[in-house]
Amino acid sequence: MDMRQITDTYFVAPQLDPSDMALAAAAGITTIINNRPDAEISDSHHTSVMQAAAEAAGLAFVILPITHQTMTPEAVATQSEAAQSGGKVLAYCASGTRSTIIWAMGQARSGDLSVDEIVQAAAVGGYDLSNLRPQLSQLSQG
Repeated sequence: MDMRQITDTYFVAPQLDPSDMALAAAAGITTIINNRPDAEISDSHHTSVMQAAAEAAGLAFVILPITHQTMTPEAVATQSEAAQSGGKVLAYCASGTRSTIIWAMGQARSGDLSVDEIVQAAAVGGYDLSNLRPQLSQLSQG
């Protein structure tokens, strides 16, 4: 499992495997957010399979498949709420990029972190969001 730390409590990963759920629980994760639409993956990793594996490992499981077209303010709010579950959260998609972008958008809207801090946190996790500075700045002023 390629789990990348963005903050003390928010981690992202490329596509997880059902067997990764026990590893995530052992690493202190309490909530999994699935940001990957079923249409992108094989049946063996569909939401229902991943949710069953997460719940068997004692993890909360949030279903929020996103694409560039569905990354709406409502989806950002849902992701932000799930990311503040009170424990460590692991969000996954194909590469971790969408899970990082939607987190960044939520942080910009909340004003909890500056745009520089958001971009830096993403970079430490291996995601270059510098090209999103204008959008993050706009969200932080909204």
